[in-house]
Amino acid sequence: MSDSTIPPARPAHLGWRLVALLYDFFPVLALWFAGSGLVLLLRGGAPVLPDSPAAWAELAFLWAISGAYAVLSWRRGGQTLGMRPWRLKVVAADGRPAGTPALALRYLVATLSLAAAGLGFLWCLVDSDRRAWHDLASRTVLVRLER
Repeated sequence: MSDSTIPPARPAHLGWRLVALLYDFFPVLALWFAGSGLVLLLRGGAPVLPDSPAAWAELAFLWAISGAYAVLSWRRGGQTLGMRPWRLKVVAADGRPAGTPALALRYLVATLSLAAAGLGFLWCLVDSDRRAWHDLASRTVLVRLER
């Protein structure tokens, strides 16, 4: 592969990651509303009760919807809607487009990174290549493209 196929980029720092996450909250929120509306419709208008098996199933469904949004966006062009304004892109460690299994693993580990009080994201502050846990686990990297 020639160097011209790999866009000039540098690893993105934590601030860019957080701004993209904030932007992505809004399309994901819309997907959650649609997903919750579907669950409500399927239950005949009866809401799920907190801490019930149905509530946990709905939570898993919404997590899967969020994952589908992220993985499909990354697979399609390396970017979610929230990453585009900031010129952020997910690529494999070698600079090529990342495969679907790596992107699914990235989403899973990113979830764990957030669940661990954000420690997985903060890891990029100490990693010399600005990689978070999900970058390391999936052998991907979040880069900021040049203008």
